[in-house]
Amino acid sequence: MNKNYLLALLIVGLSCSGQKKEYKSPAGYDLNKPKKFVMPESLHEISGISFYKGNKDTLYAEQDEQGRLYYLHPGDKKASSSKFAKAGDYEDMAILNDQVIILKSDGKIFTFPFTERSRDEITDTKEWKGLLPEGEFEGMYADEKNNQLWILCKHCGDDETTKAITAYMLSMQPDGSLTKGASATLSVKTIEKLTGEDKFKFHPSALGRSPATGQWFIVSAVNKMLVIADKDWNVKEVYPLDPSVFRQPEGIAFDNENNLYISNEGDELSDGNVLKFVFKK
Repeated sequence: MNKNYLLALLIVGLSCSGQKKEYKSPAGYDLNKPKKFVMPESLHEISGISFYKGNKDTLYAEQDEQGRLYYLHPGDKKASSSKFAKAGDYEDMAILNDQVIILKSDGKIFTFPFTERSRDEITDTKEWKGLLPEGEFEGMYADEKNNQLWILCKHCGDDETTKAITAYMLSMQPDGSLTKGASATLSVKTIEKLTGEDKFKFHPSALGRSPATGQWFIVSAVNKMLVIADKDWNVKEVYPLDPSVFRQPEGIAFDNENNLYISNEGDELSDGNVLKFVFKK
């Protein structure tokens, strides 16, 4: 019996058994059992997602081609939207101090009042330049308690040589202006040790923070993994993600009930979606 025939039998046997690999999950969640919300065509390339003060009734999102803010009830067939800027490579969004914040891949930041979200076209958008170093950015988190933004670099020159990912903090002033703050680092060497891989390059695509534990949740679409770090950015856990479930994870958010949401861009065969993972104590 030749090897190809044996391989074919093995594949058929696995298919018939119906068994699927179970991926490990962080405490409180089962990454193997999401509730899927299929996004409308306008959000086929959904990227960043957010909730206003954790209210799960309305999901706010952006996609990486149009300068528009989208909003819908999870499960809706259509999304409403407001134009805030011209087309561009937008990667993440957040809501902080009643300001909507949109992150562009080149580090530019756009802000406008949350109260303007339902207008067809927002005319008082502010653009912020020079707050971040040269590089490519995709992940952003809004700390409402301290009026701070944390932004992760995906590709930055210094990070390549130091085997670390830098997180930059920006402070939002009462008038909505943004100022530079501190920075922190996430060790890629620790991720290497936990995965058992050498010469590992980590490229984060989304950043969130658990309201239940204060831990950082960092998603990488390129690496197909979820990294969890403590409050001080010390890497503690690494979870490979099932590529059949997480096709291209680009956004992450939590609601005020500690439920976890991860958005996936669509492709030629599938629509964009948002996966909900119910929090269990």
